[in-house]
Amino acid sequence: MKIAAVRTHLLEHRLSVPFESASMRFDRRAHVLVEIECDDGTVGWGECLGPARPNAAVVGAYRNWLIGENPLENEKIWARLYNALRDQGQRGLTLTALSGIDIALWDIKGKHFGASISTLLGGRFRESIRAYATGSFKRDGVDRVEDNALETARYCAEGFHACKIKIGFGVEEDLRVARAVREAIGPDMRLMIDANHGYDVIEAVRFGRAAAELGIDWFEEPAVPEQLGAYREIKASQPIPVAGGETWHSRWGMKEPLETRAVDIIQPDLCGVGGFTEAKRVADMAALHGIRLVPHVWGTAVHLAAALQFMAAMVPNPVRVNPVEPILEFDRTDNPFRQAVVKSPIEHTNGVVQIPNGPGLGIEINRDALAEFRMKDD
Repeated sequence: MKIAAVRTHLLEHRLSVPFESASMRFDRRAHVLVEIECDDGTVGWGECLGPARPNAAVVGAYRNWLIGENPLENEKIWARLYNALRDQGQRGLTLTALSGIDIALWDIKGKHFGASISTLLGGRFRESIRAYATGSFKRDGVDRVEDNALETARYCAEGFHACKIKIGFGVEEDLRVARAVREAIGPDMRLMIDANHGYDVIEAVRFGRAAAELGIDWFEEPAVPEQLGAYREIKASQPIPVAGGETWHSRWGMKEPLETRAVDIIQPDLCGVGGFTEAKRVADMAALHGIRLVPHVWGTAVHLAAALQFMAAMVPNPVRVNPVEPILEFDRTDNPFRQAVVKSPIEHTNGVVQIPNGPGLGIEINRDALAEFRMKDD
């Protein structure tokens, strides 16, 4: 079996109501899927985290190193592709594009052996995952405090046990939002906050100290990801556990944050860290240093399926009678092609998501949706 073709599928949906995080504005949802076809007809699918067009271009740059290779040799291919663009960067697009390729190769491997990726990773510890709802961006034309409170109350009513809101727009406004959300969801629902690296150290510490009474589970990306010293200072100076890592790509990007305990919770993204091949190494590193791992997820059902397969095989840390279970980030923002790209949508029931048990990722792609949501040339 040899790789015969490598394709990308650029998908897009224009938002009727744009929204913002502290670091980015969204007027559309755009994602890129990777399709790898073998000479025996086996097809694997992956997804890349980050800007769709640039990721597709880098996947295209890798194509000549992939054609004719044995897709089952994922370690060999990973090392070759990483080294091919090593001098151009060990973080960013070179890794997010490689991630999509690696996920597709693992999907092929699972289909070839008739086993789920989680089985190939070592076996399933769980068949379902509790999900937490991600949303609560700053939407255009609405009162942010009221809008976030109503949105999170809806997540509570839908059965989610936890939700994550966006902050980083200013300490006082963010505190009003967080307090309104806690009142709306009650004392028992878990609440996380994500600043999308919108604060400096002084702001993050001020917010964390003031918001501690709200019972917040973690404080995600309080500062820009390059400032590891800032993460350590924020972690030491306020009581909310600090999380981060969606942009600390590869084991090398994770090494210093883990060794220096810059975070309490590490958040590799399967579609950015380097795919399954590298995410497994990062999980082992996190376990070695006693740091909790909760994957970051933002994309289509392909991304969700990859995260679920990885989380199914996550070894409890520590192994005990009632272990700390991973929880799945479940995006609830406007994106009609999120689930449309697969024939059997990956949805929740009362905040719980079942892990696909078919071969590979356990999903089947809906090519009609790929055509319907194909990105238009601007």
